[in-house]
Amino acid sequence: MNKLLSAFIGKRVLITGGLGFIGSAIARRLAGVAEITLVDSLIPEYGGNLANIHGIESKVRVNISDVRDSHSMRYLVQDVDVVFNMAGQTSHMDSMADPYADLDINAHAQLSILEALRHYNPNAKIVFASTRQLYGRPEYLPVDEKHPVRPVDVNGINKAAGEQYHLLYHEVYGIPACVLRLTNTYGPGMRIKDARQTFVGIWIRCMLEGKPFEVWGGEQLRDFNYVDDVVDAFLMAAVNDKANGGVFNLGSGEVVSLKALAEILVSANAGIGQFAVKSFPEARKKIDIGDYYSDFSLIRNTLNWQPNVSLSEGLRSTLTYYREQMAGYL
Repeated sequence: MNKLLSAFIGKRVLITGGLGFIGSAIARRLAGVAEITLVDSLIPEYGGNLANIHGIESKVRVNISDVRDSHSMRYLVQDVDVVFNMAGQTSHMDSMADPYADLDINAHAQLSILEALRHYNPNAKIVFASTRQLYGRPEYLPVDEKHPVRPVDVNGINKAAGEQYHLLYHEVYGIPACVLRLTNTYGPGMRIKDARQTFVGIWIRCMLEGKPFEVWGGEQLRDFNYVDDVVDAFLMAAVNDKANGGVFNLGSGEVVSLKALAEILVSANAGIGQFAVKSFPEARKKIDIGDYYSDFSLIRNTLNWQPNVSLSEGLRSTLTYYREQMAGYL
């Protein structure tokens, strides 16, 4: 067992959105090391999937509950050492179609969690999963944490509010909280039945079903993180007091266009697969951020985190997983 995992031996860990993509990946890493409780509403649109904990069911406790329920959260946060706060609505288009639901989940629910901690467990460390989307269209590249926050959709605005609640409760109430701003995360366990969580998922589904997939635009630059690297970042942030009160970008030095990403994906599938470059749909074009990639030097210098899995390696692993497990995700 490595030093990072050993820091969690016997710890009581609560993961909100714990049946989702990244929450379940954290649970899988800590299974058999920490005492893990997963809370998830299993609302179909939001990514929770029992298939994500296949094989570790006996090593985790699952509570089917909504983080907006203050009574549930008051009970769940008691006596835990670490909260990985992954619960959220991630679809940018859904946030525009139903902004009140996004507000409820990405802002109001965060207050519910933080209020529960303030009253019943203010010493628990909480690590909040945020997004690069709140930067909006970059003024400069790579984007560092000093870049203006200027979201282009309702989701980004509400995630920014969620961030500020965590930082405020750290500053005013002393709750040890920090924020990780995620870029495009991919890997086993991500949603593939639609594009609500990530477009890479729907690309992979199409490829494995023998169908061509669409690349919108194609020239936009992006960076990507494999889920195992993202889990590393959350664990490092949880155990290091230097993270408290901080906001950190994740990112990668491997920056590619979406068209290049599609080509790498086809190559990772032994050259089998087809895609077509299409114009951006008007509804999506209005909230597209153009080129984006992160400066992640702050988390590298503070917590010694950096991505280790290359894009081609990560895509191969993801394809292998879904060849075997796709039925559980459709």
